[in-house]
Amino acid sequence: MRPVRKAFLLAAGLGTRLRPLTDTTPKCLVPVRGRPLCDYWFALCAAHGIEEILMNTHHLADQVRDYVDGVRRDVRIRLAHEQTLQGSAGTIRENADFVADEDAFLVIYADNLSNADLSALIAFHRAHPGPFTMGLFHTKHPTQCGIATLAPDGRITAFTEKPERPTSDLANAGIYVADRATIADIPRDKPVTDYGHDVLPGYVGRMYGFPLECYHLDVGTPESYAEAEATCPDDIPA
Repeated sequence: MRPVRKAFLLAAGLGTRLRPLTDTTPKCLVPVRGRPLCDYWFALCAAHGIEEILMNTHHLADQVRDYVDGVRRDVRIRLAHEQTLQGSAGTIRENADFVADEDAFLVIYADNLSNADLSALIAFHRAHPGPFTMGLFHTKHPTQCGIATLAPDGRITAFTEKPERPTSDLANAGIYVADRATIADIPRDKPVTDYGHDVLPGYVGRMYGFPLECYHLDVGTPESYAEAEATCPDDIPA
């Protein structure tokens, strides 16, 4: 099989929980210790062999384009503007040509700060028969996340968005490895299509989960943004 060379970086959200900061700054450009959040992902992807990233835009898209045009990284960056938001899975469906020649690809939610070992996640995916692998992290707030239950072999036997009674603390990290064939499973009859609600439940029993055992933080609220500033690890590639 070919190496995993491409990643979708989902960055088009409005960042409403971070307002008023995101009223004038797109969430992917919110600085953590002076460095835009998306830049951490550019560097981490490059460090793990990703050659090209497709990043979607919507809110304050001109700022994102200006930044990407001026940044120099060891990874190619392609922008896909969404006049109307497509949803996390809808973006992959509408840009399927980006991975037309690939066996598998990464999907990353850009609003997280992470030093995840993407190479280990990809290797795990290659070693298991499922078409889809979900990166997982241990959360302190399981009722606020998508929570997975794992079988001993790593298969995800249950997945519930924001459960009232969580069965574990293993949360969806917003980092996936997916075989190209999974794009056909994304519904086409919904203009806005979300992985968590519309796609992942159909993979329960067939997809695998990989606990990342890393620093991983959703930079989605003023409180978590302050936490990111205080705790951002030094080992994320620059």
